[in-house]
Amino acid sequence: METQLLWFCNYSVLGVSAVLKLPQISSVLRASSARGISLPSLLLELAGFLVFLRYQSYYEYPLLTYLEYPILIAQDLVLLLCFFHFSGDVKRAALYIALFASSWFVLSLQKWIIDLAMNLSTVIGVASKFAQLQYLWETGDSGAVSALTWSLASSCCAARIITTLMTTNDLTILTRFVIMLALNIWVTATVFRYRKTAVKAE
Repeated sequence: METQLLWFCNYSVLGVSAVLKLPQISSVLRASSARGISLPSLLLELAGFLVFLRYQSYYEYPLLTYLEYPILIAQDLVLLLCFFHFSGDVKRAALYIALFASSWFVLSLQKWIIDLAMNLSTVIGVASKFAQLQYLWETGDSGAVSALTWSLASSCCAARIITTLMTTNDLTILTRFVIMLALNIWVTATVFRYRKTAVKAE
C-alpha cells in the first residue's frame, strides 16, 4: 500500500509539472508578446527551482522525489527565452543562463552554501506568494489569475509532503512544502473569493 501511494504521488506530481507552464508558454507564443510576464518573478522562480534541484541532488535523494524540477526549469527557460525574444534582447538571455549554469557549481562548493541557499529559496518562495496575495487584496480582482494553476500547485505540494515523509524525511524540505501548500491554498481561496465577488457585481 505504501509503495503504491508513493508511486502515485511521484507520478502525479510529474504529470502535473509536465503541463504546468504550457498554457502560459502557449499564450505568449500566440500573442507574440511577453507583456504581462514579470522578469524578476520568473528569475526568482528559476533560482528557487535550481537551488531545490541542486540541494536534492547534492544529498543524493531518490531521483523520483525531485524529477519534476528539471521539467519546470526547462519550461521556465523557454519562458525566459520568449521574454527576451519578444523584448528584442536575446543576448541578455545568454547572460542569465550562464549565471544559472555557473551557480549550479558554486552551490555545491561547501555544504553550508547549499544549506543556506535552500533556506533562502523558501523565503523567496514565501515572498512571491505574498506578492500575489497582496495584488489580489489591493485590486479585488482575480480575473487574470488561474485558480486551476494554483490548485495544481497545491496538489503537488501535498503529494511532495507525503513523498518526503516516506523517503528522505528531510525537515528543511518538509517545512518548505508545508509552507508552500498553506500559501498556495490561501491564494486559491482568495482567487475564488474575488471571482464570486465579481460575479455578484455583474
